[in-house]
Amino acid sequence: MAAPQDVHVRICNQEIVKFDLEVKALIQDIRDCSGPLSTLTELNTKVKEKFQQLRHRIQDLEQSAKEQDKESEKQLLLQEVENHKKQLLSNQTSWRKANLTCKIAIDNLEKAELLQGGDLLRQRKTTKESLAQTSSAITESLMGISRMMAQQVQQSEEAMQSLVTSSRTILDANEEFKSMSGTIQLGRKLITKYNRRELTDKLLIFLALALFLATVLYIVKKRLFPFL
Repeated sequence: MAAPQDVHVRICNQEIVKFDLEVKALIQDIRDCSGPLSTLTELNTKVKEKFQQLRHRIQDLEQSAKEQDKESEKQLLLQEVENHKKQLLSNQTSWRKANLTCKIAIDNLEKAELLQGGDLLRQRKTTKESLAQTSSAITESLMGISRMMAQQVQQSEEAMQSLVTSSRTILDANEEFKSMSGTIQLGRKLITKYNRRELTDKLLIFLALALFLATVLYIVKKRLFPFL
């Protein structure tokens, strides 16, 4: 298992490398910065903070080197500390050069803006007019879309109302159909009952007629053939 002192040394080296890379990235941002001065000031503030963190970590590593028991490990760590200090000085030099480059670029840009002030004002005016026209066109387009959406909503409401009316009509027709179906069923039953009664009446008439004929024949027989 690694000793706590070795772990501390390893963490110091890792953070020194991290802060060094962050400082280099910020210095490159300063080189690429073309203004305004507020942006440059903000970048310089961040660089100062990173330099402070980097110095503290180098000091921690140096203290850890002095606390090493073995002379060989002590000298090795002190050499690393020296290398980190040299890299720190190199970063500071690059930082000053980057600031100088950025300030020159900002000065040149300000001079160019002063020389072309009239053109810039005209361009800004044209740009404002163009933006106003574009804004007006966008507003008109949005209003058109709003009107179209309102029409679509109204059409949807009308279609929904039509569907509701159609649904009610279908329901009414269904109720009428049910009522007619009941009437038809009742009529069918009455017709069936009537047919049965008609058959019964025919049978009774037939029997009555048969009885009548039998009676007539009996009377005729008695009068014509009394001896039979």
